[in-house]
Amino acid sequence: MLKRTISHEPGLSGLEKRRKIGSSSDGGLGGTISPQLTNEAYTVGWICAIPTEYVAARLFLDKEHMRPKFKPAEDTNHYTLGEMGGHNVVIAVLPGGEYGASSAANVASNMLRTFPQIRIGLMVGIGGGAPSEEHDIRLGDVVVSMPSGGNAGVLQYDFGKTLQSREFCMTGFLDQPPTVLRTSVCGLQVQYEMYGHCLNESIEITLQKWPKINRKYGRPDISTDRLYPANVVHHEQPCCLAATRGDIPEPISRPQRTEDAHNPVVHYGLIGTANQLMKDALVRDRLSKEKGILCFEMEAAGLMNHFRCLVIRGICDYSDSHKNKDWQGYAAMTAAAYTKDLLCQIQPSDVVAEERLNQFVLESVSRIDENVEALKLKATRKEDLEVLDWVSSVDYGPQQSDFFKRVQPGTGLWFLQSVQYRDWISAETKTLFCPGMPGAGKTILASIIIYDLWSRFREDASIGIAHIYINFRRRGEQTPEGLISSVLKQLAGRLVPLPEQVRRLYHDHRVARTRPPFKGLSDALDSTLRQYYRTYIVIDALDECDASTGCRDRFLSEIFRAQSGGKVSILVTSRNNPEIQNKFTECAILEIRANSNDVEKYVDNRISELPAFIRDNSSLQQDIKASINRTADGMFLLAQLYLDSLKGKLTLRAVRKALEDFVAGSDAYEHAYSSAMERINGQPREEADLARRILSWIAFARRPLVTEELRHALSVEAGMSHLDEDDLLQVDMASMCAGLVTIDKESDIIRLVHYTTQQYFEKSFQRWFAAASHAVIWNMKLA
Repeated sequence: MLKRTISHEPGLSGLEKRRKIGSSSDGGLGGTISPQLTNEAYTVGWICAIPTEYVAARLFLDKEHMRPKFKPAEDTNHYTLGEMGGHNVVIAVLPGGEYGASSAANVASNMLRTFPQIRIGLMVGIGGGAPSEEHDIRLGDVVVSMPSGGNAGVLQYDFGKTLQSREFCMTGFLDQPPTVLRTSVCGLQVQYEMYGHCLNESIEITLQKWPKINRKYGRPDISTDRLYPANVVHHEQPCCLAATRGDIPEPISRPQRTEDAHNPVVHYGLIGTANQLMKDALVRDRLSKEKGILCFEMEAAGLMNHFRCLVIRGICDYSDSHKNKDWQGYAAMTAAAYTKDLLCQIQPSDVVAEERLNQFVLESVSRIDENVEALKLKATRKEDLEVLDWVSSVDYGPQQSDFFKRVQPGTGLWFLQSVQYRDWISAETKTLFCPGMPGAGKTILASIIIYDLWSRFREDASIGIAHIYINFRRRGEQTPEGLISSVLKQLAGRLVPLPEQVRRLYHDHRVARTRPPFKGLSDALDSTLRQYYRTYIVIDALDECDASTGCRDRFLSEIFRAQSGGKVSILVTSRNNPEIQNKFTECAILEIRANSNDVEKYVDNRISELPAFIRDNSSLQQDIKASINRTADGMFLLAQLYLDSLKGKLTLRAVRKALEDFVAGSDAYEHAYSSAMERINGQPREEADLARRILSWIAFARRPLVTEELRHALSVEAGMSHLDEDDLLQVDMASMCAGLVTIDKESDIIRLVHYTTQQYFEKSFQRWFAAASHAVIWNMKLA
């Protein structure tokens, strides 16, 4: 087989670079320390189980960075930061003496909280091999978790009951690693098969700079690689390698690997994980035969469903009773060397395209939604769920999920790091009022705040958290009683058992099918608040709460009254409204504005949605960012509208003209909305008519509409007696409306992008909807 020459194969492992710079390398463990980066700069998370693995990982860093710029007090991890293969990498190790899934999960959770932009995860270290006739696994080889036979790459084999003397009963595979990792593994596998690899050479060059650890981390003598028959059990120390008695059977005879073989060999397939060490060769062989497991380890089960990662293991023993540590150092080095080769295969831009791993934590293990599933985790009996659903049927969880998904990476940090917010979190400030101009991003920032609260206090049962997203279209349900009920439901749902006052309220009114009076809700809220050491309440868009009926004043008065009786911290966002501002004159104030850095990050993250000739022109992109940043003037919504207006441009001249037409100041929204409507009218007639009908329905319906409701309404024509599936419109309703409409994925509600859009259409009704009379529009309103 043709062995590849290192100098002729660029970009695979960074080996050429290390050979050139030799001992002057600025790599890990004692090299030059690079300047400190922000926590948001790191996109790759690497977790090790033991110090030996940690050392191997650090040895292969191209550069080692300074300590994290910020680390929450509750994060007990030890981190090494650095660069590898062009990626900024965070490496962490499990606490000394702790092993298994639970400890790994805690380390991953802390890592994702401190480094929120991590997009791909790696679990790298040592494992026990499962050699078979099909897979000639030797010590020092590498096993990479990869899906096979329709299954993911990691199997938790102690997840459920294992029946003695019967076939193993599989209960499920863990989640797959991100796509970019799986495709890159395949690409590297092809290169290894064509050219061979340089793992041994890479290890040797790395260890030349660290001669004192060569004995532990270098390749042991091949004579120490011994595989014993599965029925041979060793009960004493020292291990069989040092035993002199003649009652130790001979190891299995295996042919030496040929000169042109890839040594160590990289194997791809299923890895078995459990919370106990595999040291039974009979069980090893049974699982290997039945499930195709190539390797055994102890930590991956704590990561795969919440820290979606690739598991890479260097083989240090054969998962039997013949344990020794001679191969641990070298096995850790082969796994780390392979991982570096893998990272060199991946473009940093491909990593950024992946979803952040903390999104999966938010959605799969620690969702802050106040939905039924979250309540089930806290309720001890079926009746608790019934009580909570009776208290309030409103669920703000889907809205929180929708809003937080729209957060652009790296934005909002200015607020979280502000003195005012830190004082509010630490309870030095009881109330923080956050006014802002329309479209400044107040609601998105509220979702960031809510996520931050849950990230900080999710595991602290003494802290209560509740949030309200006020919406002018929900005035029917967002009455004073309705708003207080929602707060009560969220706070009571976090307590086990439910507060007695809440349970009594339910029993007093259930049979008569009545609703509790405001005083009853108020007393139940007081009782619930007393069970928390501190409570945080976030209220978004207070200006949309109905003032004409007294709802706003009554709700605020009740919240302030509850605050006066306990440790309650309140954060409120609102448009600039003198009447509301007068309520917060003695409170801390932090104005919400989209700062220029956030707007630039927002535009950067959405440039990929624009036509190719814009994406390929870096100078034009800079002009777009500068123009939008200048005209947006602290309004995220305006940046969104202006960016959307460029999507249909076909020439450079058209883009330049649009940039010149961008308007700043008080008339900016009206100009942006009018331009969007002009683009709609410029579509083919049928599409333009349909877009105006869509906007009419959404703007003038009495309540929010889900997409299926709107699709049916638009499909009805005069004279129809019934509606078939064949009659339903098959169009993307949001895409037809020039960025003026959005769909909330969790709730499937289709709505205007902002409250100002509603106000614009109410003011300009005759201009855009003249084809439909007022009577027709009002007939469209939903009861």
